[in-house]
Amino acid sequence: MKSAIPSHVSRTVVPAIILLLAGTFFRVLRVDLAPQTLPNFSPLMAAALCGAVFIPGWLGLVVPVAALLISDSLLNLHYGVPVISSQLLWTLPAYLIAVGLGWMTRERRGALLPVLAGTLLSSVAFYLITNTGSWLGLAAYPQNFAGWIQALTVGLPGYPPTWTFFRNSLVSDLLFAALFVVMERFLAVDSAKTPVSA
Repeated sequence: MKSAIPSHVSRTVVPAIILLLAGTFFRVLRVDLAPQTLPNFSPLMAAALCGAVFIPGWLGLVVPVAALLISDSLLNLHYGVPVISSQLLWTLPAYLIAVGLGWMTRERRGALLPVLAGTLLSSVAFYLITNTGSWLGLAAYPQNFAGWIQALTVGLPGYPPTWTFFRNSLVSDLLFAALFVVMERFLAVDSAKTPVSA
C-alpha cells in the first residue's frame, strides 16, 4: 500500500523533530552554559514556525507549541518561579502566531524566502507582544506611551536593553530557519537519489 506521505517528507520528519527540539531546548541549556553571552539568543519563533512547516499533519501544530511550553516550564523551574506563570498570556499567542504562519507556508516548504519572511514576522510579533505584556504587567514601567517605548527599547534599569534581546533572538531565528530549509533540501535531494525498493 502506498503511503499518503511523500517519501521525501517522511524522511524529514524525524530530523525535523530533532532539530526543532534541539533549537527549542538550546534556550534552556544556554542559561547554564552561557548565561551572559548573547542574552536571548534562542530560536524560539523559528522553532515554532519551522516545526509547523516541516512536520506533517497535526503534529506540525502540536509539537512546536508543546516543545516551547515545556521549555518555558523548565526555565521557570530553573529560576524558581511558578511553572505556569502569567507570562504565558503573552508568550502563547506569539507561539501560535508563529505556528499559524508556518502552517500557511507549508506549500512552499523548500523555498527559503517565504520561511525567512515568516520567521521575521514571527520574531517581530513575539517582540511586540511580550514587551507590551511586560509594560502592562510590571509596575516599574510608566503606564503611558513613553513607558511602552521604554519597554520596547531600553527596558528596565539594571537589565540589558530590550532591543538587544530582539536583535539576538532575530539573528538566531533567521539562522535556525535557514538551517531548517537547508536540511529539508538536502534530505529531499538525498531521498530523490535513493532507489525505491520494490
